[in-house]
Amino acid sequence: MSVRPTALVTGASRGVGAAIARALAPTHDLLLGGRDSEALAETAAALPGARPWPVELTTVTEADVAAIDRLDVLVHSAGVLHLGRVEETPAEVWRHTMEVNVIAVVELTRLLLPALRAGRGHVVLINSGSGQRASAGWGPYAASKFALRAFADALRLEEPELRVTTIYPGRVDTDMQREVRVREGDSYRPEKYLNVDSVARVVQAALTASPDAHVTEITVRPAAGRLN
Repeated sequence: MSVRPTALVTGASRGVGAAIARALAPTHDLLLGGRDSEALAETAAALPGARPWPVELTTVTEADVAAIDRLDVLVHSAGVLHLGRVEETPAEVWRHTMEVNVIAVVELTRLLLPALRAGRGHVVLINSGSGQRASAGWGPYAASKFALRAFADALRLEEPELRVTTIYPGRVDTDMQREVRVREGDSYRPEKYLNVDSVARVVQAALTASPDAHVTEITVRPAAGRLN
């Protein structure tokens, strides 16, 4: 009897992370990472082979990952978004954004490198269109996503036995997107955005690429007639 590969997905309690977990559930055993233990347990109960992995990602330690000795897939989907122009955004917002969107990702990956090496694993980083171009009012978030891209590039070169894929989605229909549109003073029309399941399918495509193909970056935007 073959052993199913194991995937750890952060931000798995809702949005894109939960969609990725649903997409991988038929083929992978899942660790669902995040802070909301109740929501993680609810998601895990609906998926075969899934179990919650409640953790504060900004303070993750070796003890948190001690039981993970082999990992086939690590998907970083957790993140925060703070909008604001440079003149109105204090240093603590920049620090918090970097702490969650970059440093937590780097540290969790570092701690899991032995397990990833054992599984010749695949690291997937859910980035953003803001990781390719910055916009006014999006400074902290864009800076964190540019940094995340640099981390992925460095990891790919330093760990040639691993696969490292960065996904750059355009605007996605999530609770976070609703908050953004309120901040931007505009109405919310979910049909204008990418569906979370569409992003999950892109992740699946990267993970199931043939052995001779290392998919390093994928950009996905809402189809023509939708917002970018």
